[in-house]
Amino acid sequence: MPDDSSAASSQLIIPDDIQKQFADVIGLIIHSESMNDTERQYWINILPIMTPEQLANLREILTTERTQLAAIDAQYAKAIDKMGQQEFVKQVGEERARKSAVRTQAETSAKSQEDQTAEDLLKHIEKA
Repeated sequence: MPDDSSAASSQLIIPDDIQKQFADVIGLIIHSESMNDTERQYWINILPIMTPEQLANLREILTTERTQLAAIDAQYAKAIDKMGQQEFVKQVGEERARKSAVRTQAETSAKSQEDQTAEDLLKHIEKA
C-alpha cells in the first residue's frame, strides 16, 4: 500500500522541529478525513502553543475518528456483498457525514476553548 502521507503533507508546511516533536499527532492530522488542508495547517501551526491537556484531547479526537472510520469500513465491507454498490456507497457517505459533523463540533469546541485561553493569556500579559 503506498504511503499517502507525503502526498497529503506536500501541501502543508511542517517545520522539522515541529514534525519531530509532534510526529504522532501530525500523522493523525494529515490522515484525518474530517479536515481539509486549511484546517490541517491550522492545527499544525498551533501545536507548539497547545497545553498537554489540549494535545491529549486533539490526539484522542483524531484517534477516535480513525478507529471509528476503520470500524465503519470493516462493518460495511461485509455488507457490500449483500447489497448493491450504489446503496452501499450512499450508506457509507451518510454515516461518514454524520460522524464528521460530530467531530467537527468537537473540533470547533476545542478551537473556541483554545481561542479563549489565548485571549485570557493576552489579557494577563497586558496587565503585567
